[in-house]
Amino acid sequence: MNAARKNEFATANLVVGLGATGLSVARYLKRNGQNARYFDSRVEPPGLDELKAISPDAEVLLGDIKLPKSINRIIASPGISDSQPVLQSAIKKGIEIISDVELFARDARAPFVAITGSNGKSTVTTLLYQMCRADGRKVLAGGNLGEPALDLLIEETPDIYILELSSFQLHRTQKLPAKVAVLLNVSPDHLDWHADETEYRKTKYRVYREADSAVFNRADAVAAEHVRRCGTVISFGADEPEEGHYGLRVDDGQTYLARGATLLLSCRELAMYGAHNQLNALAALAAGELLGLEVAAMLQVLVEYPGLPHRMQFVARIGAVDYINDSKATNVAAAVASIKSVDSMLVLIAGGDGKGGDFRELSEAVEGKLRGAVLIGKDAEKIAHALDTVMPVHFADTMGAAVSMAAKCAESEDTVLLAPACASLDQYRNYMHRGDMFCSAVEALKR
Repeated sequence: MNAARKNEFATANLVVGLGATGLSVARYLKRNGQNARYFDSRVEPPGLDELKAISPDAEVLLGDIKLPKSINRIIASPGISDSQPVLQSAIKKGIEIISDVELFARDARAPFVAITGSNGKSTVTTLLYQMCRADGRKVLAGGNLGEPALDLLIEETPDIYILELSSFQLHRTQKLPAKVAVLLNVSPDHLDWHADETEYRKTKYRVYREADSAVFNRADAVAAEHVRRCGTVISFGADEPEEGHYGLRVDDGQTYLARGATLLLSCRELAMYGAHNQLNALAALAAGELLGLEVAAMLQVLVEYPGLPHRMQFVARIGAVDYINDSKATNVAAAVASIKSVDSMLVLIAGGDGKGGDFRELSEAVEGKLRGAVLIGKDAEKIAHALDTVMPVHFADTMGAAVSMAAKCAESEDTVLLAPACASLDQYRNYMHRGDMFCSAVEALKR
């Protein structure tokens, strides 16, 4: 039997998906002396040359294939749902399907924080990372944001890992013994990936199952039940907090971030824009407390950190109109949070691939503050129907046309807000590309 044939029979792993996660899995398996076959449904997937450099002798399967024989474990990239035919076959045969995060959790030699939520998780992950650095901790962050989780293991072991986790990753992670688990919020999302909303919600709450300590949103009664299995628990919310918990308090006409009765920081001093970012700041403070971070270091980050690009990003003020880029609002709940964070009248740019979401909540959010709407992408008509507004609704084929229409609708002191409530892949490479196109279109208005 030749060497290639021996390698085929020795291979037990099938890595599904050759994106950034799949390549990180390839590096991990190579470091650990494990063989694998690699599969991608695309005939010319990105990263193919890089995979060959990592593992020159690996068998690569492309296109429409059947589940290979002699496979007893699948490591699937997060974007690939269980409805994929190869995964469907594996499920029927009882083959183990795991995430890269499962492998990370098995091998990590330092404690880690697991952060998830329908919205805000990237901001809170970055805030907590910056807070750890400000407190002098050696910290690495990644997962759904930035570096894939397994690539973090290549670096020198830190004091703490901070992981942003998607529902996709949690769905396929068997054990997640986080030092701190954070669930920011849960609203219907990714219903094109999950079997239904019940599965999606169950996957999100799963973050608490093996956690030592937990941070939860007081507005979520179901989360309050799930955290009972954890040790130390701290809540956050937009209401006044009890002692030992985080929330908002009003004093002399100003709203403050507070811990119990203690006022920590005026919301006016927050560098981040929007009411939803006040909640993100509170969640980060609660997680930081569970890590033993100094309060002064955490507050310094909050007054300096302006937020991530494409998340309520101030782009420009042109003709007394503010232009805000929240392209990361890829679901209805995120768009609603964005809209509620704007105090002025607004012109809303929305649309894209709604992923099966319900747009009716948008109508309630814009009531009394909508100057007009410009809709783009695959589900523009669905959004128009859900808005059911007497205010003008326009349709645009490109972002440039959408921004131009929005500028014509806007009046002095209004805000033009890109809050799509949809995924971007029907028209753009990703939400960043969509946000960049918005920024470029706004800049073109100055010419």
